[in-house]
Amino acid sequence: MNRIDSLFRNKKERVLAVYFTAGFPKLHDTLSIMKGIQDAGADIIEIGVPYSDPIADGPTIQESNMIALQNGMSLKKLFEQLGDFRRGIHLPVVLMGYLNPIIQYGMEAFCRKCNEIGIDGLILPDLPMQQYLDEYKTLFDHYGLRNIFLISPQTSEKRILEIDHQTNGFIYMVSSHSITGAKSSISDEQINYFKRVMGMHLKNPRLIGFGISDAETFGIASKYSNGAIIGSAFIKKIKESKDLQSDIKSYIKSVIQ
Repeated sequence: MNRIDSLFRNKKERVLAVYFTAGFPKLHDTLSIMKGIQDAGADIIEIGVPYSDPIADGPTIQESNMIALQNGMSLKKLFEQLGDFRRGIHLPVVLMGYLNPIIQYGMEAFCRKCNEIGIDGLILPDLPMQQYLDEYKTLFDHYGLRNIFLISPQTSEKRILEIDHQTNGFIYMVSSHSITGAKSSISDEQINYFKRVMGMHLKNPRLIGFGISDAETFGIASKYSNGAIIGSAFIKKIKESKDLQSDIKSYIKSVIQ
């Protein structure tokens, strides 16, 4: 069974996914950060494939992308680093990236490699649903990869239901119509959106991302979904870190306390 499916079968609430950019802060930090996330008690590891124009991301993650690229990170290098990561990492692992580098690598070669090394799912924000259905769904299914679509407060109920029907793994609920970035609070408008989607009784689990940064925002998001995704706040922590393992552990534990 796919590890994402297994996770949500066994854990229905307060699921924490943690995002970081591969090759940041340093080129060879990838496996160390993955181990830190797992040891600290998170549930899903989301690895960002650095790209020169990450349109969905705010300044913090954009900067991490630029630094990672300057460090020499690439999709090929990432696959080399992840070659035998399953010897020590048992959590579900999702790659988040943009189509351009993946198409340059070759979509089938990319999916095959993900399957070989043990990647469980993909988040591709610039992959249109129709293109996924027409060109890639059969490929993703063949290689056992869960495709994770994003929804936002502006997504119509009809579209949400279509996404729920066509996707698997989980749905990424973007908390606001904005780029990524840690925020200090969640607004009433966002909570109304969370309630509206919760009331639709979708078949897929939902994780809320964008603006989740601490125990309070994680707790609120988890009240209206199966859990949340932390990205920018985590990137800031590891950028400032002098001891990755210790700082990752203390930060994640402070969120899931």
